[in-house]
Amino acid sequence: MTSPSPDRVDLSALIKAYDVRGVVPQELNPEVARAIGAAFAEVVVVPEAQGRPRVVVAHDMRPSGPELVAAFAEGLTGRGVDVLRIGLASTDGLYYASGALDIPGAMFTASHNPAQYNGIKLSRAGARPVGQDSGLTRVRELAGDYLAGGLPQDVAQDERGTISDADMLGDYAGFLRSLVDLSAIRPLKVVVDAGNGMGGYTAPAVLGTEAGLPALPLDVVPLYFELDGTFPNHEANPLEPENLRDLQRAVVEHGADIGLAFDGDADRCFVVDENGDPVSPSAITALVGLREVAREQAAGRTPTVIHNLITSQVVPDLLTAAGARTVRTRVGHSFIKAQMAEHEAVFGGEHSAHYYFREFFFADTGMLAALHVLAALGGQPHPLSALAEQYQPYVASGEINSRVTSVEEARARVVEAYVTQQGAGPVTVDELDGLTVSHWDGQPQWWFNLRASNTEPLLRLNVEAADQDIMEKVRDDVLALVRQEA
Repeated sequence: MTSPSPDRVDLSALIKAYDVRGVVPQELNPEVARAIGAAFAEVVVVPEAQGRPRVVVAHDMRPSGPELVAAFAEGLTGRGVDVLRIGLASTDGLYYASGALDIPGAMFTASHNPAQYNGIKLSRAGARPVGQDSGLTRVRELAGDYLAGGLPQDVAQDERGTISDADMLGDYAGFLRSLVDLSAIRPLKVVVDAGNGMGGYTAPAVLGTEAGLPALPLDVVPLYFELDGTFPNHEANPLEPENLRDLQRAVVEHGADIGLAFDGDADRCFVVDENGDPVSPSAITALVGLREVAREQAAGRTPTVIHNLITSQVVPDLLTAAGARTVRTRVGHSFIKAQMAEHEAVFGGEHSAHYYFREFFFADTGMLAALHVLAALGGQPHPLSALAEQYQPYVASGEINSRVTSVEEARARVVEAYVTQQGAGPVTVDELDGLTVSHWDGQPQWWFNLRASNTEPLLRLNVEAADQDIMEKVRDDVLALVRQEA
């Protein structure tokens, strides 16, 4: 391995805590992708290889994907690593390939970001995450050295890696079908908004018959299934309410039972009920979590479920009551995945609609979550609104961003008001991820979390309470402190 260069190129704006994400070609281009490929080989792939080192690589529908994959593969093969290209895939499709083949993986995607972006999600063998504490920091440093001083000399010609191609869409679809049986549910009409992202590629295979699987009792109404990385209809980010409006309208117009919206790389799934109303990701976490808990208990095991700290209180409430052990974690997929593996958790959920499954290599998959929701809905006679109601008893603000002059000063004002002046009252405080203040054990019931952005002078506020008036009061009081001019 080369020694650090004093002229190392700073890639910190591109390679962040969880993945690689930047503007093409200014930040991410073939030269950079080649250096990252070589660094990934040195840091992760070669040291952990059992026998001949291999990596599986895929890309989403963004126009820059194939060129970046080709350059990344050059960086790998020059270090003696074989590359298996599976072409177009959703991010969970790449995780499936990494898990099923038990080799490291690289997914070229910028998820829900606009068209000018691309990025890379790296994983170790078995779809295990590569984050800032598990190799990504060293990959960033080494790639920066390579960009400054040149790539190391390639291995000998007879030791160079090879490049081969495979189609794993059918295997991926079949594997998901094997985990949730929909064959006996009542017929459902389902509107799917792919947002011109990879859901338009995976939904016909998993929910339909395009991968050669038997037909399910689903009447799928497609919305924006055409793969187009310029996102001509709306951003492929269903977390933003305006990007759900076409789906909500279509569900009502078609008299559908449910609507599903996928983000650009189709690893997240958002759900809309028959009235066009969104079902919160926390409610989906509770619904799917209870199904997985029951399955664990039926097998004689004590279930553990992971949830991040801004998931609704309903998740630990219901899952604990059902006999599960719940583990609260920081926000972010690399943290969740690490906790999933550490605790052998059967399931994990985030407020952002990432859902993790032990049976899916502890990785996140929106499509598997969607299959669970369809099974739950189709296995009983009531509409989704009635089914979801029991999982949404509390009121949440959603994430509210505030740009501030000083993150430290704004946070200090909140600490002074809610912590320092509270004495020994029923308020509990923790700093697992940002500042969480909870009054859930007192009356009225509420909690809030205030987290700083890693990249901008922003504070992100999430509030939940037992009713609307309390939520609005806590929300407005905290925002007034955050946005107060010094």
